[in-house]
Amino acid sequence: MTSDNFTLLDGLLVIISVIVAAIMLRPAVRDAAFWRATVTPLASIIGSGFLVVAPMLSSIAGTWSVVCILGIVLLSFWIGDALRFNIHHDGQRQSGKVRNTEQLLEHFSDMALALAYVISVTFYVRLMSGFVLDGLDAYTSFNADVLATAVLLFIGGYGWRRGLIGLERLEEFSVTIKLSVIVSLLLGLIYFDIRNGYDLTDFPPIQTDLWEGARKLAGMLLIVQGFETSKYLGSTYAPELRSRSMMLAQILAGAIYMAFVALALPLMAVFTEQVPSETAIIGLSGQITVILPIMLILAATMSQFSAAIADIIGSGGVVENVGKRRIKVRTCYPVIALLAIALMWSSHIFEIVAFASRAFAFYYFLQTLLAASLAYKVAHGRRRWRLIGSYSCLSALLLWVVIFAIPVEG
Repeated sequence: MTSDNFTLLDGLLVIISVIVAAIMLRPAVRDAAFWRATVTPLASIIGSGFLVVAPMLSSIAGTWSVVCILGIVLLSFWIGDALRFNIHHDGQRQSGKVRNTEQLLEHFSDMALALAYVISVTFYVRLMSGFVLDGLDAYTSFNADVLATAVLLFIGGYGWRRGLIGLERLEEFSVTIKLSVIVSLLLGLIYFDIRNGYDLTDFPPIQTDLWEGARKLAGMLLIVQGFETSKYLGSTYAPELRSRSMMLAQILAGAIYMAFVALALPLMAVFTEQVPSETAIIGLSGQITVILPIMLILAATMSQFSAAIADIIGSGGVVENVGKRRIKVRTCYPVIALLAIALMWSSHIFEIVAFASRAFAFYYFLQTLLAASLAYKVAHGRRRWRLIGSYSCLSALLLWVVIFAIPVEG
């Protein structure tokens, strides 16, 4: 690749990102209720691990990574169907037309979600710290833990003293920057694959046995987590809007994940013989163009920070709701931050992914049980038994994830 071509590609990718961002920040787009309702789940799904998914999958499945991400995405759509069913029947609970069974399932699933959010906050901030330090050429695991600790203490302290409402405003801008960079990254990968040929011959035969590989894939459920946030936007958006926006967020995120894994695969052979790091994609993107690593560091930093803010707020809100508002939400923030710090110093980042996957799987497990119970109550005829069968099978699969999921390094 010549210097002129390299510079031209850099310039084109920056211009494309700016155009995409400008379109998304237009008032007609930014202020549309449907898009606002889509942004929250979309930010959470993509923020959960877009930049680590390809190296992690390659270390497990090699050239079968595209099939694996398709399976993970389809599983997330199946779970999303159960949550959308629950969203449409929220009125059953609000009007008191439910049995104690549904109330208990909702209560315990809320508690499971609060725990899952604590774990995901740990992952987001630790991943963000790794990207920042890698960009400064100062990355070590210890340095990343120290920086993540400082960030978590800041978030917890700021939330306790002043609240996090102002920080929430960063979410839409961070999503815009992240999506505009992703568009440039995908275009850069297309250019790289066309220029160099889609060569997968460097991949050795898969060494992981089927059982271990399935357990590691189960430990990656966190990657597509985040769509459940639509369920908790009821104070602002109607059930139909939340359901449709959740579906759109899942479609966009699923398409992005599958395109990224497929396009990045020729660069991933190295991870079949070594452990993937959380910052690996930054170095690999430097093989495409000089500007992409810089753009990815910016996108990753804003994305993970805003995702952490959102999940701390969400966790505090869930705890407040479970405690029937006897617990002040502001007092939850420093506690959540301290729990995240303790988890981070006692675990590796990919272990955190598996922990969070199990925690979210348990939440989804309870939600699918709730969906099956509601289906028995509100559906009729063949549809009733089809829904009960679908959600019951999904519950069994998620219970398997809770029990058997392991980290990529496990």
